[in-house]
Amino acid sequence: MFHSTNHKAETVTFRKAVLNGLAEDNGLYYPDYIPKLSPTVIKNLGNMSLPEIGFLFLQPYVGPDLHPSVLIDILDDALNFEIPVKQLSENEYVLELFHGPTMAFKDVGARTMARFLSAFNQKNETTVLVATSGDTGGAVANGFYNVPGVRVVVLYPKGKVSYIQEKQFTTLGNNIEAIAVEGTFDDCQHMVKAAFSDKEIKKRLVLTSANSINIARLLPQSIYYFYAFGKLQNKDNSPVAFSVPSGNYGNLTAGLIAKKTGLPISKFIASSNINKVLKDFLDTGKFIPRPSISTISNAMDVGNPSNFFRILEMFENDLEQIKNDIVSYSFSDKETRYAIKEYYQKYDYLMDPHGAVAWLGMNKYKEHKPNSIGVFLETAHPAKFKNVVEDIIKEEISLPEKLRKNISKQKHNIEMKNSFNELKAFLLE
Repeated sequence: MFHSTNHKAETVTFRKAVLNGLAEDNGLYYPDYIPKLSPTVIKNLGNMSLPEIGFLFLQPYVGPDLHPSVLIDILDDALNFEIPVKQLSENEYVLELFHGPTMAFKDVGARTMARFLSAFNQKNETTVLVATSGDTGGAVANGFYNVPGVRVVVLYPKGKVSYIQEKQFTTLGNNIEAIAVEGTFDDCQHMVKAAFSDKEIKKRLVLTSANSINIARLLPQSIYYFYAFGKLQNKDNSPVAFSVPSGNYGNLTAGLIAKKTGLPISKFIASSNINKVLKDFLDTGKFIPRPSISTISNAMDVGNPSNFFRILEMFENDLEQIKNDIVSYSFSDKETRYAIKEYYQKYDYLMDPHGAVAWLGMNKYKEHKPNSIGVFLETAHPAKFKNVVEDIIKEEISLPEKLRKNISKQKHNIEMKNSFNELKAFLLE
């Protein structure tokens, strides 16, 4: 069962949490408890596939809402691509999460959630409302494209996502609608949350979200932490730290849930750009949302991260407990550019801006913990940020076919002011 982080709404099943998206009191759903995986399972992770790990992890949460055979089919279908773990130097690994259809880590959660929603779908049309700072839009749009009975509305900050990212969710049409908002990602996210609390919208529409505020987007992301841990070669007695590029903190929260499930991760490194509300919270004990600032790692340009409240819930608002599991660092665009160039020249390995921030965080942590095994997350293919990366390395990047196929297609979107009333009229027209 799942309760609201605001503790003012009823406890619901997984199915209800998925269909609701947000709880009635505008809180985020969080499981009543975290089921544990046995030490035997943890020891055997290296011999298991992504869908096999996913089944063992998700089955306790899904419970009676889905027959085990249906869950197996969902995971086999959703997780049908590789997630390589590559060793780059001694005690240094990269988890490549960009081998799915839209070449971003969000394919894992979005594809799995789309199939959950299809399995749970009621007779009425479901409207999936989602805000994106970059990769979520493409992953959700492609995950739900042509799914019967589902309408997808993607809000994104006008001019603040990359050209390729925008093409991935504005060129599909059919059941995918894209809205360019004159504002920031936080403005888009605020409009989405306002829609969920509007009585008229909830009365007239079956509304759910595909951001990581939806528990069905969040939980599947825990799977690749187990998978990556199982693939590490020299971890027997060494502490393992994961460096996660952090914006809305969904990816970080999923990793923390994996640890609570029994995965022996010593530390999570929340690696941020200059939008660093979690770092400031860890430093001061005060959570102060603020307007987001645009950077070259745009998916992390979040000033009021939703999943922060799940982290508080997980650690029962205990700052010292949070500090035991998380350390956070912040890096500028200048440092990010330097990391991309330096790493490319040194290892012939090209990082995207988000992976570069994660690598910087891992490096900084290993200055204090040199014996740790570090794993940094590469969350998107560098070609998704072609102009930025090419300007840094002074070389042309070839576009993979998965990205090239959208470039020539015509963009279909509408522009909207930062106005909830405009969004409401659009949704209900």
